[in-house]
Amino acid sequence: MSAPGEFFNSRIMIDDPATSLGSRASSTSGIHKGYSKVLLIAASVASGIIGYSIAQTRQVPALTPIGLDTTHDQEPQFGTREDFKKGIEELRQAFSSQDAVSTDPEDLHDHGFSIYDYHPGFPHSVVVYPESTEDVVKIVKIAIKYRMPITPYSGATSLEGQFRSHAVGGICVDLANMDRVLEIHEADSDLVCQPGARWMDINDMLKKKGIPLFFPIDPAPGATIGGMLSTGCSGTNAVRYGTAKAEWFLNVTVVLPSGEVIKTRRRSRKSSAGFDTTKLFIGAEGTLGIVTEVTIRLAPLLPTNVAIVQFPNVQKATEAVIEVMNQGVGIQCVELVDDIFMQATNKYGMSARKWPEKDSLFFKFQGHSKAALQETAKVVKAVVEKHGGTGFELARNDKEATDLWADRKNAHYSGLALIDGARGWSTDVCVPVSRLPELVYETKKDLAENGITSTVVGHVGDGNFHALLLFRTDEELEVAREAVHRMVKRAIALDGTCTGEHGVGLGKKEFLIEELGLGTVELMKTVKRAIDPLGLFNPGKLYPDTPKPEVKPS
Repeated sequence: MSAPGEFFNSRIMIDDPATSLGSRASSTSGIHKGYSKVLLIAASVASGIIGYSIAQTRQVPALTPIGLDTTHDQEPQFGTREDFKKGIEELRQAFSSQDAVSTDPEDLHDHGFSIYDYHPGFPHSVVVYPESTEDVVKIVKIAIKYRMPITPYSGATSLEGQFRSHAVGGICVDLANMDRVLEIHEADSDLVCQPGARWMDINDMLKKKGIPLFFPIDPAPGATIGGMLSTGCSGTNAVRYGTAKAEWFLNVTVVLPSGEVIKTRRRSRKSSAGFDTTKLFIGAEGTLGIVTEVTIRLAPLLPTNVAIVQFPNVQKATEAVIEVMNQGVGIQCVELVDDIFMQATNKYGMSARKWPEKDSLFFKFQGHSKAALQETAKVVKAVVEKHGGTGFELARNDKEATDLWADRKNAHYSGLALIDGARGWSTDVCVPVSRLPELVYETKKDLAENGITSTVVGHVGDGNFHALLLFRTDEELEVAREAVHRMVKRAIALDGTCTGEHGVGLGKKEFLIEELGLGTVELMKTVKRAIDPLGLFNPGKLYPDTPKPEVKPS
């Protein structure tokens, strides 16, 4: 086993204050142990069978891999209330800072609930603020001793209840103080950071340092690297740069449910050495371990420009996008918004102008020069006009481009402005691009028939569709909830997914068997049971309950 210094013999340590992206920061040590046998077994199962299992679509009955027990789900055996009290006391003894361990009722509540979703929640028993990998190890070992559930917490921007406490309570591990950028390798286009670092802060830091690189995965403002990795997220840039499940995370350091620390691979851009264990933790939502250090790839920061164009309907807009994408021109983002969204933008009042209230496309072009951007705009303009697009407008300068794109990025708040005092349920699904018009049409029809006001925003370049369903009363909330469930089933029926980029959490787990098939879901559970046999890591999230077999009368 390589010593930490040998493992990182070429690392460049970044110690100046600019690399601390939050209020407090601490260096992490390089604890890099060998892979545990259990992880290797789990990874081999996942890598060897996952492709076959996912292929079992809704048209073909999913096969259950030999040896997987699909008859029941065993409920984890958590400690008693007295055990939890002892665990909290031991946590206080393990951390010298009084601020590191909190049982303040307001703190517990704030970490167990969210203003962004409406899933059931419970307060945690204790919130702990680690500053290093070693701190996380201490937390995990105490959790094991007293059988306390552990829930990772970072940016708190997730929408499907990923950081909700289990009903029995447990430990919330708030990674806010683990927000440092540890190394920058400009020549290799990557950097190493802790999980609490926010993607927007990283990009701001790179810009201030004059480094012409950026991290292109762009979910909601406030999202952290750890949360982005754990939910397998993406954003408006996905049409050009893909998602968190692509190659943007080169390796991760993880504290496993056993308390062991592993690093999934070295820093080379590619490797064919064994299973890709990094991806085991991408989209796992903290159920397989707590990520404490990440190496992320960076992309060249190229000039961009923005355009907007209106269409008679979603079908025409989608047809235009498909042809544009097949032209191979420099598209960084292409966003579909409906007429209600444009109405909301006008009512919100933050835009510099009043927009035609029609289905529209926002484009962000990318190129090495202004001439390249102009050429892309010329090609796109010809295609969209061929498909009925009107009012094509290209930003004339950087300020105008920023203002145009801000109208798209203000989607959540402009949507809420449609109804005074309204709250919003934000959800997403994803289908093959060619099926998106059908999905949008059927969903808008459903919403109208049920009296629900909602905006539609789609990352149309990859078939991802978001809706913000507005409501004011608990009764309207339940109507919205049922509409979301129908939307999900509609997407799955169109060969799509229940979640394009928000993750599963509590809100979407009931749909996984319908989407992936029982065999694939049980494979996921087998990996979970192998790595976390006590079931302490973020229990109740991601994995759906296995349907109980029907008892036939004898």
